[in-house]
Amino acid sequence: MPSLQPSTADRIAAVIRQDVKSMHAYAIQDSRGLVKLDAMENPFRLPEALQRELGRRLGRVAINRYPVGCVGDVIAALSSYVKLPAGCKLMLGNGSDELISLLAMACDLPGASVLAPVPGFVMYEMSARLQGLRFVGVPLTPRFELDEAAMLAAIEAHRPAITYIAYPNNPTANLFDAGAVERIVAAVGAQNGLVVLDEAYQPFSSRTWMDHVGTLPHVLVMRTLSKFGLAGVRLGYVAGPAALVDEIDKVRPPYNISALNAEATLFALAHADEFARQAATLRGEREQLQVALGETPGVEPFPSEANMILVRVADSAEVFSSMKQRGVLVKNVAPMHPLLANCLRLTVGTKEENALMIDALRASLR
Repeated sequence: MPSLQPSTADRIAAVIRQDVKSMHAYAIQDSRGLVKLDAMENPFRLPEALQRELGRRLGRVAINRYPVGCVGDVIAALSSYVKLPAGCKLMLGNGSDELISLLAMACDLPGASVLAPVPGFVMYEMSARLQGLRFVGVPLTPRFELDEAAMLAAIEAHRPAITYIAYPNNPTANLFDAGAVERIVAAVGAQNGLVVLDEAYQPFSSRTWMDHVGTLPHVLVMRTLSKFGLAGVRLGYVAGPAALVDEIDKVRPPYNISALNAEATLFALAHADEFARQAATLRGEREQLQVALGETPGVEPFPSEANMILVRVADSAEVFSSMKQRGVLVKNVAPMHPLLANCLRLTVGTKEENALMIDALRASLR
């Protein structure tokens, strides 16, 4: 007897939003067996002595209990680490991704929009659209600088609830002009919107806006510990005026940070000097990599203040495929935006990984 139940396709058509069906899921490349230089991860593991110490600490965590006190301890430790000014607060998220989603949820007023320069971090747009907010992308200049006039015009026209400025930007890796950022921040403030300065790559940057937290009532600074060296821990935080953070915190799910993640974060902050040493090593490797890329015919490297370097080649799809065949995985970002035509994003790895990457790149260009 034939089933009267609807097919899976019919059920999807009936219950899944049309805009969700038309979206693409966030793509994660299969890196098995490859030198993994596609996701801006810290390539260094902890020294063995610290691995053993972390294992002992995690073994003592009361995983039978919901995380309460330990999360408060993380907030206190991070507040001290970033020298959070009086009158400000931190809110934790399961990585920056969750914080971006929570910000969209908290600011989902009728007709509200989110604005950001493009190309930029794809989750700004994805989270806005999933929450039903309009997304306004303002193209950067051909050299990946802020188009200040276009940004100011878009702010005036759309009055965005949230304006994101990544500092440094992903995937272009550059720092925007500080004066332009200040004028954009002021324009958003005049329209009663919020500015989120996303400092995911702060350990590799020469400048920060954290010292501005609390000086303006509409500015938040967001960071992640993924680039600090804890990509597997999944912990991000946003800092801002206490009254504003308190309101956003109302939409945060209870117990969104696991006790194990909290303990690993406390351990990392107690050994921040080790992670600072790793970041300094990667900054040095970045400079060496910039020199090598600049000496490679057929490669145009762009300035970087992150642990990645954007380069332009004649055919990014062909070079990406050829490098992968040679055992090195990078990111072909050309499909993300027309301004990124024939661009690859190269993560800064260890000295050995970088040498393999340069060899694969040069062989792929021949």
